[in-house]
Amino acid sequence: MAEELKKEEDTSAHLERMKKNLEVTVKDLQVRELESEFETEQRRGVDTIKGVRKYERRVKELTYQDLAEKLQLKVKAYKRKNKPTLTWPSSGRCQHGLEEAEECADITESQVNKLRAKSCDSGK
Repeated sequence: MAEELKKEEDTSAHLERMKKNLEVTVKDLQVRELESEFETEQRRGVDTIKGVRKYERRVKELTYQDLAEKLQLKVKAYKRKNKPTLTWPSSGRCQHGLEEAEECADITESQVNKLRAKSCDSGK
């Protein structure tokens, strides 16, 4: 009977050790699984950050493109606004008008000079 008790105690001790070993193995596997999930989540986070940066760059590009287009439209509007309204045919009319004005100015100037000369002669 003592022998059977000893056998049972040995068997019980052996089963306890096996149970503890299995518990340690289960905990190790749980840790590995959690580490694997953690690494997967980290990769997803990195990929998400890359995607966000990519879309931020795209938004900036589109914003700058829109701004450039608006500035080009403003430049065109300023050019149209400040474009001389004279065309070649009407510039000929303007040139003719300018020549007439210059002739009138010359005639007026010569008349003023004659009047000055007369006033100088009469003042002596």
